[in-house]
Amino acid sequence: MTSPPARARSSTACFEVVAIGASAGGVRALTQLLAALPPTFSAALLIAQHLDPQRKSVLAPLLERRCPLRVREAEDGELLMGGIAYVSPPDRHLTVDHGRVALTRAPAVNFSRPSVDVLFESVAHEYGKGVIGVILSGSGIDGARGLEAIKRGGGVTIVQDPSGADHARMPRTAVLTGCVDVILPLDAIGAAIARLVLEGGRSPS
Repeated sequence: MTSPPARARSSTACFEVVAIGASAGGVRALTQLLAALPPTFSAALLIAQHLDPQRKSVLAPLLERRCPLRVREAEDGELLMGGIAYVSPPDRHLTVDHGRVALTRAPAVNFSRPSVDVLFESVAHEYGKGVIGVILSGSGIDGARGLEAIKRGGGVTIVQDPSGADHARMPRTAVLTGCVDVILPLDAIGAAIARLVLEGGRSPS
């Protein structure tokens, strides 16, 4: 796979992108995770949170109030930059194409648009082993297939401990794939991601 000329890349970290999927209970989980990241965090974050397609989203400004990084709703065609969290807009799949955001109205996957599977499969194809995939609280099965794609591509996979999630089905389904590198309580995930990105290691534990 040929690397595009412009990427979210740091000189020391081996991870370019952190892809996060969440559904029911995800806003609380995302808020806690992002608040734990340091302002020196160098990877781009891509967030697929299931949203009401009929309402304007306020998720990005809500998260930005608690996050030391810039958080914005993703815009089609924009270049991914490190240290920025890109949130999927309602009723759009969030994908990446040659280092740029690509939003689509392709059919819903697992009854969801945005779909976590769609995001994860896209970043796995685009960035291979430069991806960290994270599944948080959710009530469905979205994200399990995409997590398998990230693992096959050489990326690292992290899942919120289902026993502590507001809604356990989504993380539990991900765990059952057998493709999860580590299961962590919510309050440990942000630190684990930061350690991977900033120190350039491969083990999240």
